Amino acid sequence: MKPICLISFLLLCFSGTAQMECMLGVGGKDNETIIKVFELSEEQQENLKNWSAELKVRNDLLRDKAQYLMKKNEESSPEVLITVSQEYKIILDSMKQNIRMMDKRLLGTFNEAQYERYTKLCNQMTLRPIYVNRSVDEN
Repeated sequence: MKPICLISFLLLCFSGTAQMECMLGVGGKDNETIIKVFELSEEQQENLKNWSAELKVRNDLLRDKAQYLMKKNEESSPEVLITVSQEYKIILDSMKQNIRMMDKRLLGTFNEAQYERYTKLCNQMTLRPIYVNRSVDEN
């Protein structure tokens, strides 16, 4: 029961807006919880590890870009800061899209029971599961 509570919290923390999407949080702080709750195979665990590393590289680059943008415009006029805030939002949106992409990759490797467990958890938290075309195997 404890792992289910942890994954529920993890899924809730990585949710988007509107009707919030049910995010797994690949690359987050608790990949071990994902492994336990969804009983990932060795291959799935290796994919999780690799995709987490890829996500870190992608988002570290975006984070550096955001920090440079903020530092470069520390003393800018309000008009410039409005433009900078829009650019900053684009960077944050890109980071969120990277997280969603990695979650979707992992969900694409789930067997029927794992995906059903994921959708049940999402439904319990009234979050919208990420749709994965189950008829196509990316591997």
